[in-house]
Amino acid sequence: MALDQYTYVFVIGTFFAMLDAYNNGANDVANAWATSVSSRSISYRQAMVFGTVFEMLGAITVGARTADTIKNGIIPNSAFKGDAGVQMLAFTCALAAASSWVMWCTRNSAHVSSTYSLISAVAGVGVATVGAANVQWGWNGGKGLGAIFAGLGMAPAISGGFGATIFMLIKLIVHIRKNPVPWAVYTSPFFFLIAGTICTLSIVYKGSPNLGLNKKPSWYVATVTMGTGGGVCLLAALFFVPFVHAKVIKKDYTVKWWMFIQGPLLLKREPPADASEAKVPNYAVIQEDEFDDAATPRSGSDSEYGNSPKIPAEDQITPEEKEQYTRHATKATEVKQLTYKELAAEGERRLHAKLLTKRGPIGWGMRALRDNPMGPGEIYELNNMKIAIKRIPAMITVGLLYGMHYDIHAAQTGVQGTPEGARMQRVYANAEKYPNEVEHTYSFVQILTACTASFAHGANDIGNSVGPWAVIYGAWSTGNAAAAKAPVPVWQLAVLSATISLGLITYGYNIMKVMGNKITYHSPSRGCSMEMGAAITVLVFSQFSLPVSTSMCITGATVGVGLCNGTLKAVNFQRVGLLVLAWIMTIPIAGMLGGVLMGLFLNAPHFAS
Repeated sequence: MALDQYTYVFVIGTFFAMLDAYNNGANDVANAWATSVSSRSISYRQAMVFGTVFEMLGAITVGARTADTIKNGIIPNSAFKGDAGVQMLAFTCALAAASSWVMWCTRNSAHVSSTYSLISAVAGVGVATVGAANVQWGWNGGKGLGAIFAGLGMAPAISGGFGATIFMLIKLIVHIRKNPVPWAVYTSPFFFLIAGTICTLSIVYKGSPNLGLNKKPSWYVATVTMGTGGGVCLLAALFFVPFVHAKVIKKDYTVKWWMFIQGPLLLKREPPADASEAKVPNYAVIQEDEFDDAATPRSGSDSEYGNSPKIPAEDQITPEEKEQYTRHATKATEVKQLTYKELAAEGERRLHAKLLTKRGPIGWGMRALRDNPMGPGEIYELNNMKIAIKRIPAMITVGLLYGMHYDIHAAQTGVQGTPEGARMQRVYANAEKYPNEVEHTYSFVQILTACTASFAHGANDIGNSVGPWAVIYGAWSTGNAAAAKAPVPVWQLAVLSATISLGLITYGYNIMKVMGNKITYHSPSRGCSMEMGAAITVLVFSQFSLPVSTSMCITGATVGVGLCNGTLKAVNFQRVGLLVLAWIMTIPIAGMLGGVLMGLFLNAPHFAS
């Protein structure tokens, strides 16, 4: 029998479940895709599309397993003594506490783990509801808090090991060669083999219980997994290698993206006569030849706000080039006289000025805000209320589209003249740079590894939001606390995975700007190693039904690959230290918020009946 008297609790719980999923996308998923965007392999807009597709795919096919751990592994279902109403309230308070903390952190560009935030909140709620003795503090067959928090130290270390191993393999096979470009092209199918095998193994071996794939025999699992991975590898050899061979080795700039379907025929295609002059995209973090306006002042010579460049002799450059150099040097000198806050404000001003010239919704929104400033007096003044009515649609439009135009690379590299800018210059100076032709090859591979990492995130982190929501829905719709043991409905996985994607699209830039190149120097060959190492770690933990932070995994892999430069100076350990501090603080704060909320509601004074 449905608990109609507690429908309001279900509605509130649904709201906080969606808010938690939104924050998950804006915080955790943004961190996962920051690697690809920082490497310049894909744009932020492309990350939005791929992230949406693979987050939903991973969540729907595999996500139910970690959701089961959150539902039943921390607070035993028997502890609620059959009271479905209290069970609904408990998980609603947990979602409210976790989502509020992660939302505050995201707003302040503090990267935290939404996984551990929710788990800590559930534990705090459990203490307030059934007492500390009834909370599963131990291992509990791999589902208790002991097992979950063990991942706090294990996951980043394991992920760093996987990422470093893969990158060192790339260095051994490709980067140390005298002619590394052909080696990069011909070995690329190996990474397609890894990604295809991992995704298939996760789906088939221990996918969503609703798919029934976990009941298949071992020979079926092995056949399908190896067959799919091998098939992807074969397709890469037949279609991807000839395509990249034509683009990178032959430098045939006339080859279009859709020509990959020609496969081996591209190997016989004659390049144009001027192919040797074709340019490969520049994947350097600091674009030395960039004179255009940027969204945020950069460090080094990365933008007009960098170090003053030395002007070459007049007989070596054209008058137009001399003018560019002079303008660059003049602005750099002016910038050195500004404070950090003035530099940041100037960067925002220039971004807004650029957005005002855009066509489409973002330009309309910016112009509407500019043309309708709030007047003097309080908001409740009639004139200001009329202006607010005009501004609200514009504010929503700009808020939804702002990240699509934000210069994430400029924000990551720091501000010239500040300690942060100097620190990032040191980090980049200690990282070896590889040929753009090699990095261009791995930029294609990184798209696949990024999608694998996004699939892994959807498989694991969807349990953060859908686990409590499934408990609330089950208790409300059946009136039975034991319904928490029922499988998670696929429609709930789909709804929250879509909400996760919305968080990435609209607010992910606010976390991306403090990740990626802010930790160590990124490039496509490094990036695909980081993402693959993180994906393997997350999927391994998912197979044991252990929720683990994708953010921690990708951060661990980033540090592991950064250390492959052979020096500690190639990693920004100050940023890493801030990340670790935020992870640790999440546990007591989220747990306390959840416990206090539940204690207040459960023991609130009320009129005697």
